[in-house]
Amino acid sequence: MKNQLKGCVKINASGKNLYKFINTIHESDVDCFAQYCRNDIFYAEIYRHDLKDVQSMANELDIELSSFEYDTISSTIIRHKKRFGIIAGIILVFTASFYFSSIIMTIEIQGNSTVSDTTIMSALEELNIKQGTPIKDINFPYCENELRLMVDGVAWAGMHITGNRVVVEVTEIVEKPEMINERLPCNVVSAHDAYITYTSIYDGQLMHKVGDYVPRGTLLINGVTKDETGHVNLHHAMGKITGTYEETVTFEENYTIKQYNPTGETFNQKFLKLFSFKIPLSFGKNQYENFLTEENEKYFKIFGKTLPIGIIKSQFTETELSETTFTDEELSKHIMEKIYLYEKNFLNDDIEIIDRNIKTEKKENSLVYTVTYKLEGDICEQKEILMK
Repeated sequence: MKNQLKGCVKINASGKNLYKFINTIHESDVDCFAQYCRNDIFYAEIYRHDLKDVQSMANELDIELSSFEYDTISSTIIRHKKRFGIIAGIILVFTASFYFSSIIMTIEIQGNSTVSDTTIMSALEELNIKQGTPIKDINFPYCENELRLMVDGVAWAGMHITGNRVVVEVTEIVEKPEMINERLPCNVVSAHDAYITYTSIYDGQLMHKVGDYVPRGTLLINGVTKDETGHVNLHHAMGKITGTYEETVTFEENYTIKQYNPTGETFNQKFLKLFSFKIPLSFGKNQYENFLTEENEKYFKIFGKTLPIGIIKSQFTETELSETTFTDEELSKHIMEKIYLYEKNFLNDDIEIIDRNIKTEKKENSLVYTVTYKLEGDICEQKEILMK
C-alpha cells in the first residue's frame, strides 16, 4: 500500500562508473530496493520522489539511466490530474456513497395484513420517518411507541436499521370473534321455488323428499319435534338440501352513450424527483380541462441500490365529452361480457348452471337481454323460531 501511494519506479543503469554510481546511491538518502546486477547492468526500484536525485548522480558519473514507473494509485492520479471530470466524478461517488449511507433510502413494512401500508406510511411521515431523513435524527423508541398509538389496529411496533433501510415490524390487534349461538332454535325454509334433488339432515325433521316441488318459504327442516311422551324439543335445524330452480336476470344497454374520448392531443412533462420533491425539467403546464394521465417513473441506481432520485415522465391526453353510438353487434358483445361477469361473480362454485335461455328485445334506444337460468344449488335458508 505504501508503494501504491508513493509511486514506484524501476531503473536500469549501465556505464564505466557503474559501481561508483551504486555506492553513491547507497551513501545517499535514496530508498533503493529489489536491486541486483546482471551483465554489467544495475537493476533497482526507487520511489518517484527520488528519481531526480538519481538522475543527477547518473549525469555526474556518465551513467546511462532508464526508468519505468509502475501503475499505482498515485501515478494514476498524477497522470489524470488535468482531467477534472474524472476527479470530480470520483469525489462525487464517494460523497454520494457517504451521504446515502447516512439517510433513509427505503422503508419496508412487515407483519401487517389488515392495516394497509399506506396508513402506516402516513403515520411514519408524521414522525419524520421518510426518504431523505438523516438516520441519526430519529428517536426509534419514541417513534415505535407513537406509531402504535397513531395507527388503529396496531398492537406493537418495532423498528431497526439495516444499512440505509428502515424495517418496520408491526403486530396487529386480533379482534375478538363475534360469538354466534349456533344452537339457537331455528327452522330451515326454501329460499327459491324449487324441485328438491338431494337431502341430507344433520338436525331436525325433514319435511319433504327428493322430487317434491317447494315454493319459496316452504318449511324444509322442522326445528320443533315431539317425543313419544309429547314433550316438545327445539332444535337448531341443519342440513343440506339442493334443488333445481329458475332465476331471471335482465341486462340493458343504450345504443348511444355520452363518454369522454381522447381528442388525439397530448402534452408531455418531465420532472426530477428528489426524495419527495418534484422539480420540473420541462416548460409549460397542462391546460387541458379534461384529460387522462399516464405516468412513468425511473429511478437511478448506484452499487445495485435504488436511489430516491429519478426521472418522472407524465403524458396528458386531452379528452372531450362526446356521444358514442354502438352497432347491434358491438352492443351485443358488451352485454355478453356483462353476463359473463355476472355468472363469474354472483353464481358461486356451489351453483351449477343447468340451462341458460336468452331472450333479446330491441327497444327504440336500447338493447335488452333477459336471461333465464335453470340452476341447481343449495336452497336452504335458516329462519329463527320465535318463542313467547
